[in-house]
Amino acid sequence: MTADPGSDRGDGRPGRRPLLERLGLAGIAAVLVLLFGGMAVASWVGGELFLAIMAGIGALMTAWAGANTLFRG
Repeated sequence: MTADPGSDRGDGRPGRRPLLERLGLAGIAAVLVLLFGGMAVASWVGGELFLAIMAGIGALMTAWAGANTLFRG
C-alpha cells in the first residue's frame, strides 16, 4: 500500500497541507485574533490591565500561528 506521492518529503515528515485547508485554518485563526483583540480592548477600557495584556498576548500568538500555518503549510 503506497501513500499519496505529495504526502511525504522522504525524511519522515509529512508534506505541505492543501491550500484550501491552510486557508481555512488561517481564517479560523483570524476570527480568534479578532475575538482576543476585542477582549483585550474591552479589558483595557474596563481597567482590567492584566486580562488586557493576557488577551493581547493571546491575539499575537494566534496571529503568529495562523500566519505560520498559511505560509509554511
